[in-house]
Amino acid sequence: MTIIIISLLLLASLMPHLTFTAHVNVGIVNGNEARPHSRPYMVSLQSHGYHICGGFLISDQTVLTAAHCWNGGDTLTVVVGAHDLRESKPSDRFEVKSYIPHPEYIPYKNDIMLLKLEKKVKLNNKIRLMSLPKEGKDVRTNTVCSVAGWGYLSTNGPASVLLMEAETTTVNPADCKRRWGSNFLPPQMICVYGGGGSCFGDSGGPLVCGKKAVGITSFGSRYGCNSPEQPNVYTKISAYIPWIRANGNVE
Repeated sequence: MTIIIISLLLLASLMPHLTFTAHVNVGIVNGNEARPHSRPYMVSLQSHGYHICGGFLISDQTVLTAAHCWNGGDTLTVVVGAHDLRESKPSDRFEVKSYIPHPEYIPYKNDIMLLKLEKKVKLNNKIRLMSLPKEGKDVRTNTVCSVAGWGYLSTNGPASVLLMEAETTTVNPADCKRRWGSNFLPPQMICVYGGGGSCFGDSGGPLVCGKKAVGITSFGSRYGCNSPEQPNVYTKISAYIPWIRANGNVE
């Protein structure tokens, strides 16, 4: 198997042993701490009180994330307006009313899911919506984009309590296809590589190019996080705009 899911769900059995102490302040591979609340669309998806995935608000009651972040049984909680996860308040936490994974999702393919929250989120300067691309819109090769999350600093950890971010660059789809083979589907996926990148726990977070979320963090390489041999892969949002509109009440 040449793929690693970039979520902590694969490490669920370790959750009781994870601790978040004052000195744990890292996340995205080779990233930097984001300016607090500079990415107000980001949310933390949590299970049993532990961060497992990222996501982002696309309406005041809808989160977009990766389908593999939910195993079909666990109840997830969405934490909005966060920077330091230790400082989240009860009012920042929202239960999920309904889970809507793509109907054709199988591991690594159609890895996209909508979460409908039980109640609307009150938008403010710390909580805002993220814009989506136009249907069928592609991102040019060598476009500088960014990723963010509360994931691991490296393949072996540790996890972060602070939101981290890094710049990364889109890779030619033909090159991605050569490196990933049949696992990479150019019409549905984007791959990127740069000085920093996503790791475990960053799944579901957005790949941001310009001011729009163009991808959803999906999977990476067995060689480790942010591997140059097999660049990180993201679900291409522009390929799913009709589905998002039909199921997410999003304009």
